[in-house]
Amino acid sequence: MTFTPYTTTPVAGRREWTALGVLLLPCLLVSMDVSVLYFAVPFLTAELEPSSVQQLWILDVYGFVLAGLLITMGALGDRIGRRKLLLSGALLFGLASAAAAYAQSAEMLIAARALLGIGGATLMPSTLALIRNLFHDAKQRGKAIAIWSTAVTGGIAVGPVLSGALLEHFWWGSVFLLNAPAMVLLLVCGPLLLPEFKNPAAGRFDLPGSLLSLLAMLPVVYGVKEIARDGLALLPVLALVAGLAAAAAFVHRQRTARHPMLDLELFRNRGFSVSVLMNLLAMFAIVGCAVFFTQYLQTVRGMSPMEAALWNLLPTLAVGGMAPAAAALAQRTDRAHVIALGCAIAAGGFVWLSWLEPGSALWFVLTASAVYASGLVVVVSLGNELALGVAPPERAGSASAVLESGTELGGALGMAILGSIGSAIYRGDIGGALPAGLPADAADAARETLAGAAAVAGALPGRTGEALLTAARTAFTHGLQTAVLVAAGVMVCAAVLALTLLRGLRGVQAQGVEGEPDVPVVDGAARGAVAAADAEVAGASAAGTPVAGTAVVQGEPS
Repeated sequence: MTFTPYTTTPVAGRREWTALGVLLLPCLLVSMDVSVLYFAVPFLTAELEPSSVQQLWILDVYGFVLAGLLITMGALGDRIGRRKLLLSGALLFGLASAAAAYAQSAEMLIAARALLGIGGATLMPSTLALIRNLFHDAKQRGKAIAIWSTAVTGGIAVGPVLSGALLEHFWWGSVFLLNAPAMVLLLVCGPLLLPEFKNPAAGRFDLPGSLLSLLAMLPVVYGVKEIARDGLALLPVLALVAGLAAAAAFVHRQRTARHPMLDLELFRNRGFSVSVLMNLLAMFAIVGCAVFFTQYLQTVRGMSPMEAALWNLLPTLAVGGMAPAAAALAQRTDRAHVIALGCAIAAGGFVWLSWLEPGSALWFVLTASAVYASGLVVVVSLGNELALGVAPPERAGSASAVLESGTELGGALGMAILGSIGSAIYRGDIGGALPAGLPADAADAARETLAGAAAVAGALPGRTGEALLTAARTAFTHGLQTAVLVAAGVMVCAAVLALTLLRGLRGVQAQGVEGEPDVPVVDGAARGAVAAADAEVAGASAAGTPVAGTAVVQGEPS
């Protein structure tokens, strides 16, 4: 079955670029919420008194729930409309932020963060899918995705600055209220500027598949987190096995369902599957290490939240142009080499950071952070561009959901695994430095976290307190050094994978090659994969007849 391609590729105008500006708002919502708690941890620890396990869940339950629901929400957006899902998610995100701001216990905050994950799961795939539908020209789409990637990175950096300013004057819960202005702007501007996109041939929503995707993601993440922190134990191993079994059932369901949530044929394309893996590895490294970096500035170096947040912003400002530069370079050379170069730069920055000491010069810390952030921005932006470029427009919601699932899962696993490695080294080092005669509850608090040790040291007399605080800062830095070396090793492996698996994919775009326009794809129940520039669809429906599957824009064929 073949199609006649467009004679010209639709070029985005002022309305599309303005719509992109609106789409950056939910990116800021979600990315700011990833980082907004970094500087608030000591404050909420003092007030809510969470255990070390609860503190980890406060930080990472958002990412776990978000990752578990992304595929579901991506498929739902393809069916009910991506703008409708985006605006609904923004409303839920704002309400959950208010609930988190006024949480009265660690359990309440964990529950509110889980609701934020549900809201966030509706936002990210919708934004990327709408970009895929708004920008049909390959070069324009590359620029748009580079801007989107920069906005996500910028949100992660701006979040601590704004939260630091609030923590100087208000209680820790005020950091969640940062979401309100962006939510209001999105709800007001979205209906005016964003057209509605949906796939009329998507069929009924696959509720069993949705439940299986959630049952696959959450037990796997829980099992990995628990094993990384406490070693092999019966419950996390059983959870891991159950999650993998649910994942196998989910794949079987998608292969046999009449209207599947996920087009598994996407994974046959190297550009898509390897890009998802690259994003997972990059986010594993950057999110897992970001927690150490922010705590190092605030607790080891003794900075105020605002001071630490402002210094934390400098590395991001230094790499703000890396995503557009990477997109331009990928137009001129093999993108495998560019992605591998980004991985190598990130690995070098992590190795540099492994030489960090409690008394290292501030320029040393900031420069190392700028180096690894530069490399990771290159990897993530080009991965997003390539993955969306090979996805059919009417499947953009599902494709974006898979891409974001890898991204969010990588960040959550990085926070859990690298955080657990750092915590284990900290506990091992600090145990021998505790002063004799310290009450059991104080000793436990000092062993759990650096913030706990600082609080205990403040209550001890003179040199005893100073010695404990110095030992705690040294132990924390040792954990940081080990975690960034693990991240460096991960990025070296990612560079090898990029050179091996992405070579030769220069200029590959959706349903064609560089210079060819996008082609509307008939999909329906067949889940056919688009082959090359002649837009021939491999496989049709069971009856062998084509089924119209073009995207709908405000009720009209795209």
